[in-house]
Amino acid sequence: MNVLMLGAAGGIGSAIRSGLASRYALMRLADIAPLDAAGPGEETVKVDLLDLDGLVAAMAGIDCVVHMAGVPVEPETNAWEQVLPANIVGVHNLFEAARIAGVKRVLFASSHHAAGFHRRETATVETLVPRPDSYYGVSKVFGEAMGRMYADKFGLQVLSLRIGAYRERPSDPRQLAVWVSPRDMVELVRCGIEAPDFGYATVYGVSANTRNFWDNSAVAFLGYEPRDNAEAWAGEVMASSPPEDPAAAPFQGGWYCAKDFVGDPSRVG
Repeated sequence: MNVLMLGAAGGIGSAIRSGLASRYALMRLADIAPLDAAGPGEETVKVDLLDLDGLVAAMAGIDCVVHMAGVPVEPETNAWEQVLPANIVGVHNLFEAARIAGVKRVLFASSHHAAGFHRRETATVETLVPRPDSYYGVSKVFGEAMGRMYADKFGLQVLSLRIGAYRERPSDPRQLAVWVSPRDMVELVRCGIEAPDFGYATVYGVSANTRNFWDNSAVAFLGYEPRDNAEAWAGEVMASSPPEDPAAAPFQGGWYCAKDFVGDPSRVG
């Protein structure tokens, strides 16, 4: 299998590169940022999401694209202006290039912020309906919708990864539910690359947390079995954390929901 990873110089991309090294016939690594020299079974290429022709060229001979590029968080200022190029135009280019190049499968780095205004007690099947909490979340809804259309219209296999709080360890009470460890993130990507054929699916990128908001049983065909649990840090996190913002506490997206929020959280049904 030949795999292309976009955003290979980023935090998640670097972990995937290391964790899946030498697993595939080819791992082509792409970014606009500098990359370490290619190792065995690797190639490196500089490509911009806004360069459709460059993306098509980077996808030549590729079976699966792992998309980890773009703006990774809600910007503090001018959010829409910063999100628009890479997360909207660039994501269209991602899927269109995959279609042109004849790629079979795309793993799209979505986010739980695509559904962040769902309340924390909401059943997973309901959270699959988008409810973005930010411009960043809106861009991920766009990417999921684009992937769905390319799956339905052009037969591309698309897995949307609604990634939780990716980091070495959880750092606040909400992350005890939504945390995903680097090890589990790498395993989820491996499962997505190697899963049997499917059309379109959404999976939450989350570890085996005791307080987990989400249930991935509907995508059991992926074979994803996370190993880490945020509860290992629960005592320390709860003891050191201030009370959560009342505008953030009801919602899965946490502070993304509280940013610029006006009014009473109870009005958000």
